[in-house]
Amino acid sequence: MSGISVAFGGVIALADVSLTVEPGQVHGLIGPNGAGKTTLFNVACGLVRPTAGRITWRGNELRRLRPSQLSKLGIARTLQGVGLFAGLTVLENVMVGAHRHARAGFGSALFALPNADKDEARLRERALAALTELDAQAYAGRYPGSLPYPVQKRVALARALVSDPDLLLLDEPASGLGEDEMHELGELIRGLSARMSVLLVEHHMDLVMKVCDQITVLDSGKPIAAGTPAEVQANPAVTEAYLGDDVDVAADAAELTQVDGGRAHE
Repeated sequence: MSGISVAFGGVIALADVSLTVEPGQVHGLIGPNGAGKTTLFNVACGLVRPTAGRITWRGNELRRLRPSQLSKLGIARTLQGVGLFAGLTVLENVMVGAHRHARAGFGSALFALPNADKDEARLRERALAALTELDAQAYAGRYPGSLPYPVQKRVALARALVSDPDLLLLDEPASGLGEDEMHELGELIRGLSARMSVLLVEHHMDLVMKVCDQITVLDSGKPIAAGTPAEVQANPAVTEAYLGDDVDVAADAAELTQVDGGRAHE
């Protein structure tokens, strides 16, 4: 994305923001409350149309991007909420994410219409593999509403991963997770970079600093810093932007230095 600006009426939500997620890279997008992170994420998802700027993917400009196009482009996303279908089992929810791999069409496979048996079996196998990767296969036959919120988050992530995207867009994946679950999430995200790029919007600074290769920092809709986790930690503008916010960047950075010698990630 380059030169992205978004205005809602007379309010400027984003002003000339550029961000590039390189292949095999985890790119973090952070900023204090109201910085414009969600708006930029929604631009990347096609949920918000920019007032100015360009979105490019694999060298092609995406004009009038819509969420329905993401799967065919090799892009998957998760949102702040889990967004699971209450009337479908966990396995069926994850199968929804695999529909771009269906030969007979996802609807035919899910509802076992004629000539779709092989396709259905293949999609179920993919869905089970995604659930297994997230240690959620035991819940395959359950309905989302009966599961704890952290498990629902894992199912939502499995639904995104089952399509084998080239770019994964993650919006606040750690919300509602405990410390151990957040550690597991961090390990998973780092492992994903071997097969896809990741754009991570997250307010848990310790997670961001540990898993990201590059970070872009927004404040009041404008980019104020970009670079490696170490460079962002050392940037006075970042600390100033966070003063008074819920997140204490300086304290988090100091804690990380004590824990792992100041290395943002291995």
